[in-house]
Amino acid sequence: MRFRIFLLLFIFIQASKPKHVIAQVQIQDTISTKLEKDTIHPTQQLYDIVDLFKDINPFKKKDSTVVKSTKRSAITYLPNLNYNPSIGGQIGIKAVGGKILGNEANTAMSIGAAAVSATTRGIIVGYLIHDIYTPGNRWNIKGNMMVAKAVGLDYGMGIGGPLENPTEEELIMNNPERERYVNKFMVYSISERVYKNLFPGAFVGVGFFFEMKRKFETVGSDPGMAPVEIYSRWNGFDATRVNNNGLMLNMQYMTRDNPNSAYKGYYVDLVLRMNQSWMGSAQNAYQLQTDFRKYWQLSTERPNHVLAFWNFGSYNLGGKLPYVDLPGTGKDPYARSGRGYTLGYFKGRSFFYSELEYRFPILRNQFLSGVVFANVQTANDQMGTELFKIWQPAGGAGLRLLFNKATRTNLCIDYAYGRFGQHGLFLGLNEAF
Repeated sequence: MRFRIFLLLFIFIQASKPKHVIAQVQIQDTISTKLEKDTIHPTQQLYDIVDLFKDINPFKKKDSTVVKSTKRSAITYLPNLNYNPSIGGQIGIKAVGGKILGNEANTAMSIGAAAVSATTRGIIVGYLIHDIYTPGNRWNIKGNMMVAKAVGLDYGMGIGGPLENPTEEELIMNNPERERYVNKFMVYSISERVYKNLFPGAFVGVGFFFEMKRKFETVGSDPGMAPVEIYSRWNGFDATRVNNNGLMLNMQYMTRDNPNSAYKGYYVDLVLRMNQSWMGSAQNAYQLQTDFRKYWQLSTERPNHVLAFWNFGSYNLGGKLPYVDLPGTGKDPYARSGRGYTLGYFKGRSFFYSELEYRFPILRNQFLSGVVFANVQTANDQMGTELFKIWQPAGGAGLRLLFNKATRTNLCIDYAYGRFGQHGLFLGLNEAF
């Protein structure tokens, strides 16, 4: 019981990562029916931050033979901390509660969470989420509600390649000087999904989403010449407000051994998002999202010695998305892609991203480990640049502190470099993928 509480607790810490430079809530699509013994290694010999706090606690009783048995509360409170160049520093409070609705051996814990946070860039977010598993994990119901005051850094559309004889508006959209615009707006969203288990590791699901963005304002542009205003004129959108409502079809297959820090296995997720005008969207649009991850364990004696690969894609199948909803850097469901650039630094109608990361142990008790990573991304635009024509690289390195050994949760401290002078510190819980 205690393991499941901590496992789902830290999964939901990562469910509130920024998207469009806000702490966008996304319910994690990692569903597993494996027993606890199949997903973790013995932890007695490991050392995490909780152990460190116990060792340095000056009020710890050195001689205690009586262990008090106290019943833990079903609701846990914890700080909601994060940092990256897009949002700055984030601080807030999160509350999580859970209950198992079936047999503990084959049923994941159903959980609800609520949080409020603010960042140094003026972003304020509040949300409610739920993740319900019926007995035997036969059905899984996920949903969220969110209200946010958003602040998003904007560098135009495309992948940063040169244009021949651009018009004034195309030059602003292409943004060869990488001038920074700041978009401010309000976000109101609600979504719900239902998954059915087909066989171990495989699920199919359907859902709906309603996302309303209001009170758009761009800082740092001439009147009517901000990228969001130009794109909206080109494509028939209202530059001050937009609805992004529609339906989802999902397919997923997962064999990885842990969602927080996998040592081996696969993760595959396919999502067809269908913006529908009859549901209130400004226009119909069809976007296919693909997520593929593979993990190779390089040592059985040092299990956290891993080579990991990630590919994320978002492909336009028809119709047009609003400017703020275009796929791009850091706009994967958990906003972890593109370390080395701010969120949305590159974006287009379609987007393709790949990353390779080498994870290596430093201390045998896994308290300290390290990573080296490199990534590339490409996007198309509305000015003639095609997908896969121009690639933009980034790379970096980082340290890992074992935050919770039972759930394999790491405190991740990365520094990454991209092109155009982009670089920065990326701090968070759990691996990027």
